[in-house]
Amino acid sequence: RITFDGRHFRIDLVFYNYILKCFVLIDLKIGDLTHQDLGQMQMYVNYYDRYEKIEGENPTIGILLCKQSDEALVDLTLPENANIYAKEYKLYLPDKKLL
Repeated sequence: RITFDGRHFRIDLVFYNYILKCFVLIDLKIGDLTHQDLGQMQMYVNYYDRYEKIEGENPTIGILLCKQSDEALVDLTLPENANIYAKEYKLYLPDKKLL
């Protein structure tokens, strides 16, 4: 949970990758991706980069897992150098043959 201006925000999953030396934030969405979801993740990434990251660490990575991703929406909403990625999740694993 992060708090500022008296408001609380909850990130679904927060990891620290020791190999990449950065925080990895994951937000799980049950519906299609929206520009609000991207803006929310941008806020989370900005917060971690400004207040949690220490010198020598790499920029925070944000990952949105959603029912349906829209690359055009991602390209138009986020700056070109954003370290945020939106990908579709699968409800079921593929069968053994396919794996």
